[in-house]
Formats: sequence, structure tokens, C-alpha cells
Amino acid sequence: MRVVIADDHTFYREGLARLLRKFGVDVVGEAADGKAAVRLVEETSPDVVLLDLRMPSVSGLDAIRMLTEHSAATRVLVLSVSAEESDVTEAIAAGANGYVLKDEPVEEVIAGIRAAASGGARISPGTATALLGRVRGAIEAGEDLAGGGLSTTELQVLGLVAAGKPDREVSERLSIGEGAVGDYVRSIVTKLQVESRVRDARRTT
Repeated sequence: MRVVIADDHTFYREGLARLLRKFGVDVVGEAADGKAAVRLVEETSPDVVLLDLRMPSVSGLDAIRMLTEHSAATRVLVLSVSAEESDVTEAIAAGANGYVLKDEPVEEVIAGIRAAASGGARISPGTATALLGRVRGAIEAGEDLAGGGLSTTELQVLGLVAAGKPDREVSERLSIGEGAVGDYVRSIVTKLQVESRVRDARRTT
């Protein structure tokens, strides 16, 4: 897996790069701001870019939008200290393929990289909690596309991930294959992205 890391905190960025390399991840470049990240992705065409949301020059959100538009083959995994609902939902809406909190163990980051690189999605428990709050709020408000039309099973998966349950336990509780948990997460992320685009389109008409 070829990865670019974009984070303006040098100590964190370099430390993460060292850790990932120990786990066999090929870190092909590092960037300290959003503009440099977009340029580096265009130059190196990595499988995944690990992106902080709050960076100088070009914000993480703007970088996600630019990468989604111009470097669609590269998947975006957000690494952030923020589990705020607005940050999580805006990143997903912008096109992020996953969102992992920085205080998660490196194994969670690697799981996110693997999921993104294979076309899937990965969200950490704190991230799932924020998304669940957004979905529940939309349902309570009676929004037409509340939760992106999430199915009952998708809502259950989201709730169990938010509770910190590992994939194996989620699969056992819901009687689905362990590998299907990631498929449900990918579907949740995709539906929320579609919902955001539809809502934006309605606002402009």
C-alpha cells in the first residue's frame, strides 16, 4: 500500500510515517499543508492519502474536495483529533473514505488504510458516534433523506461500531458475515455522501 501523509504537526507526521513503515506500509511522501498534499498526490499517485483536517494554506476539507475531483483513484482517510459531529459529517460529505481519530492505536490506522485501499471505508468508534448523532438528528427532524435512507441493519452496524464493538462481535450480534461489516460501513458512508450532495443541490435550486 502506497501512502501519503499530510499533517502540519511535524513530530506526529514523522512518527506516524516511521510506525507505518514498520508495519510494511510504503510511505511515499509527506506534506505539511493541504496545498502541498494535493500536489504530492498528483505527483506520486498513492493508494491512500492520510489527511488532517486543520492545516494551513488549503484546509483538509478543501483538499478532500480537490482530491475527490482531480485524483479520484487515490482514497482519502482522515486522521483527526476532532470527533465533533460537524467535522466528521463535513469530511464524509466532502468525499473522505474513512475517518479515524488520532488517539486510536496505529492498528486502527492501518485497518483504515487497508479498507480505503481496497475500495471500502473505515470509521473509528468516536467517528461512528458523531455520524449516529447526525443520523438520529435528521430522523427526529423528519428530513426526507434522514440518514441517507440507511437500512435497519446499517443503523445497527453504526450503533455497534459507535459502541466500540469489533467486527467479529458486530457480525455475531447481527448474524452477518464478518467481512460484510466493512461493506455495511462503506454503504453508510456512501449514502451519507449522496444525501449531502442532494441536500446541497436542493439549496441551490
